[in-house]
Amino acid sequence: MLIKNSFEIPLPPQQAWAVLMDIPRIAPCMPGAELTGQTPDGGYLGKVSVKLGPVALSFNGVAHFIERDETAKVAKVKAQGSDQKGRGDAHAVIEFRLSASGQGSHVDISTDVTLSGLVAQYGRGAGLIQAVATQLVGQFAVNLSSMITQPSAQAGAERGVEPAKPISGFSLVLSAIWQNIRSLWSR
Repeated sequence: MLIKNSFEIPLPPQQAWAVLMDIPRIAPCMPGAELTGQTPDGGYLGKVSVKLGPVALSFNGVAHFIERDETAKVAKVKAQGSDQKGRGDAHAVIEFRLSASGQGSHVDISTDVTLSGLVAQYGRGAGLIQAVATQLVGQFAVNLSSMITQPSAQAGAERGVEPAKPISGFSLVLSAIWQNIRSLWSR
């Protein structure tokens, strides 16, 4: 399933590129995500937790850059994870494209994701998955912008990062449904 999203970063492209390539710095900005380590080959180990009503999914996974073109400002990441309770897997290739915009930089994200096992049952509705992904990217963009615009004294200070709380898929789904209804009325 192909999912497309975009967001703005309040930095010029060269600075925005450096921030986006700093995975340990930006990982806490993604709702429900936690960076847990690095692999010897430069990959990243992590955990993503999502709660869908009474069902809590927690994926342990690994992500690697498979392409980084600083000149073109394009990067690709291959990620894969498995639910801790054996209910399924997720595999994704995520492409980031960065370009200049009036507010700083525009980021286009294209994600090709495959879900398997029981987890795939939750992901049957492609429109709903797209809407939930849009909500997550929106929250990530707000968190990233907030991190970037912090006073430099705070940004430079070493501070402990609190482990990510599981994101509530239920509230994301409700929000996505509400956005779909609103878009129908605005036509």
